[in-house]
Amino acid sequence: MKKYALTLVVLLLLSSSALAQAANGSKSNSAGAAATGRIPAAPAITANSTPLELARAALAAQGGDKFKNLKSMMLVGSANLYAPNSSQSVPGKFVMVTAGDKVRIDIDATPIFKFKQVFDGQQSFSSIPGITMPPASKFGLPVLAKFDQPGFTVSALPDRKKLRGFRIVDADGNTTDFYLDPATARVMLYQIPYNGYTFGTENSKFSEVEGVLIPFSFSQRLETPQGAFFAEYKVKDVKLNQPIADDVFVIQ
Repeated sequence: MKKYALTLVVLLLLSSSALAQAANGSKSNSAGAAATGRIPAAPAITANSTPLELARAALAAQGGDKFKNLKSMMLVGSANLYAPNSSQSVPGKFVMVTAGDKVRIDIDATPIFKFKQVFDGQQSFSSIPGITMPPASKFGLPVLAKFDQPGFTVSALPDRKKLRGFRIVDADGNTTDFYLDPATARVMLYQIPYNGYTFGTENSKFSEVEGVLIPFSFSQRLETPQGAFFAEYKVKDVKLNQPIADDVFVIQ
């Protein structure tokens, strides 16, 4: 049970990286709310598009400058968590708060476990010892906002079925592999190698919130020697660019 809980927590940590940025505004949106601030169409993707062109198209589809200029967000939703070789899920609720590199995650999957993790920008706290939380800005969608900065490299990846692929690596070697829908330039799948494992996130439903694209329904998969851990997430509420009090990220 302890290994199960630890791995589910890691999946949730990656989801915080996946959604570390959301929209330029201070309103709240739910999955059923009407989106505002329509995102302009991304540059067209062709068979000859270079990795840099794919990255530019992905950033545009994500919301462009509005995506790059985000300050904070809070996600509230539900999750179904699966252990290896199990068809029975563990239902839970989650809240994720992000401001820059600072992250707080609270998970309530009673009676299986309850969990809190905080990264205050310099050090990490976990209610389960032995888990180190990477800064949310180092992996996943947030690196799209930085791919053209010094220290970042963009390279080609083989296509994955009908999806176009490219890789972004920062100066420290942190790597995210992206796979886009060539019709929309939306990121449908990305993979992150970390601590000897590969974490995969697949997006299935999006909503535009204040001019930024947010995955409201997504799944994650982690392959381990014990088998594959799997998690399904549904975001029910998003609060964007609201002031976040410093004590939210205080390590206690």
